[in-house]
Amino acid sequence: MNVKILGTGCAKCKKLEKMSREILKDLDPEAEIGKVEDLQDIMAYGVMNTPALVLDGQVKFSGRLPGRKELEEILRENL
Repeated sequence: MNVKILGTGCAKCKKLEKMSREILKDLDPEAEIGKVEDLQDIMAYGVMNTPALVLDGQVKFSGRLPGRKELEEILRENL
């Protein structure tokens, strides 16, 4: 799985990255996790509000920080 966290470095963006890494450590240790901080690159995904989560090239949500349980469900569904 290729995971990208889109965000410019705000607290919510950092929290999303941290939670994603923790969850994926157990679910998919082979997952590639990257961070996209450049606004031009973020907008190329059609995202106007961060944080956002992109899984295998598809934006799964943007503009909010889901709870840990919801994030785990989203990641699990996309394995």
